[in-house]
Amino acid sequence: MSHTMINVTGLSKAFTLHTQGGIVIPVFNNLDLTVRSGECVALTGSSGAGKSSLICALYGNYKAGGGSILVRHADGMVDMAAALPRDVLDIRKRTMGYVSQFLRVVPRVPALDVVAEPLFNLTGDRESARSKAGELLARLNIPDTLWSLPPATFSGGEQQRVNIARGFIVERPILLLDEPTASLDAANRRVVVGLIHEAKARGAAVVGIFHDEEVRDDVADTLFHMTAFKEAA
Repeated sequence: MSHTMINVTGLSKAFTLHTQGGIVIPVFNNLDLTVRSGECVALTGSSGAGKSSLICALYGNYKAGGGSILVRHADGMVDMAAALPRDVLDIRKRTMGYVSQFLRVVPRVPALDVVAEPLFNLTGDRESARSKAGELLARLNIPDTLWSLPPATFSGGEQQRVNIARGFIVERPILLLDEPTASLDAANRRVVVGLIHEAKARGAAVVGIFHDEEVRDDVADTLFHMTAFKEAA
């Protein structure tokens, strides 16, 4: 039986350009979205429709202008739009994973530890976390000769694969994916598609942006069109 994992109601977002005389740029308005366990919802719409802004709002990176973002965490539902910072951090640690378009990590940390960190922070077992990190890096075709090097020295595609491994190492019940395959070749796209299907099979709720239509058609159960909410903003 599937459960509601994300329930967004009446969500709005706008940006105020304080250096431009306080000009307000609306992004979306009165947005409703429900995502259930085991479901992948793909956000669609032209550039500027608010897809990445919605992902950032779900993760708590952007403050909502109005509405609620209820996510299932522990034994209840927590409103990300109103949650205290410590609760947002706990949700990110245990419940909600996020793969952004760009890898942002502490410099000079080896790739293996970059990937292992979220699992180590959750379990305190460094050896087990590094072992699973190695399995994911190998699966994503990062040669073990690179594992001890900082990802800042890697190519864009290699950095993205490190980012994906870091996002998937903890089997969180909610996953947010912002163009996870954008910098990848066909073979590595297939690996990521497999990881998404495995996450869905264990009951994860997935919200993603997939500009690769083949990937989107493979993993998405529902298409969520952003255009109407942009026009209402």
